Amino acid sequence: MSGFSPPQLFSTTTKPTLTSANAISDSGEESSWVSVADLMAALMMVFLCISVAMMRSVMVEREKIRTIAMSYKENQLAIYESLTEEFGHDLPRWGAFIDRETLTIAFNQSDTMFETGKAQLSTAYQDVFTEFFPRYMKVLSPYTDSIEALRIEGHTNSQWGTSDNVGDSYFNNLRLSQERARSVLKFVYSLSAMDNHHQWMMHNIAAVGYSSSRLILNDDGSENSEQSKRVAFRVITNSETKIHSILEESF
Repeated sequence: MSGFSPPQLFSTTTKPTLTSANAISDSGEESSWVSVADLMAALMMVFLCISVAMMRSVMVEREKIRTIAMSYKENQLAIYESLTEEFGHDLPRWGAFIDRETLTIAFNQSDTMFETGKAQLSTAYQDVFTEFFPRYMKVLSPYTDSIEALRIEGHTNSQWGTSDNVGDSYFNNLRLSQERARSVLKFVYSLSAMDNHHQWMMHNIAAVGYSSSRLILNDDGSENSEQSKRVAFRVITNSETKIHSILEESF
């Protein structure tokens, strides 16, 4: 039996075991996850930068709007104080008042200004507006860069003769209020003191009739029929236009 070697049942050649294959696979997957994590981190940084930039832009635009709002408030107060200083002593004899919030000077004695249902300005109020309007334009002249428009507004109460039809009363008063506003504008435009202001007036002053849509109310909420009939001169500043411009530029 010497020299006999038993057959080898198992090969001694080393082959990759299952553990080794798993290790290689795990290493590849780990490498892939690292790459994905790096990509996600980079994307997060990009989104963060975009968010910061957008927040900064919003803050800048908000600051612009705040600055305009503050400027508007200061300008509004300056115009109101200038009008009050110029006309404070005259308003009672004219039957007029100044609204601080809307920068409106309203003349309430409509029955003295016009005949019932008519739009022809009375002689008495031709004298009033001959005195008032040139001074009004002079007071506003330092603020023209911040004025978007001036409106001469016609207002009525809700009544119209003996008509019980609300719609008929509204439209009849609408026509009347428009005609009265135009009548006042035409008169002040014709004043010799306004000869050098015609171009500005044509570009910036409008006559508007509101019928009974903006009634003056008593403390109990009822309609004040006499004060609702009025002609008003209103200053409209350009702050709203500037804010709209900023918002349009932001989008």
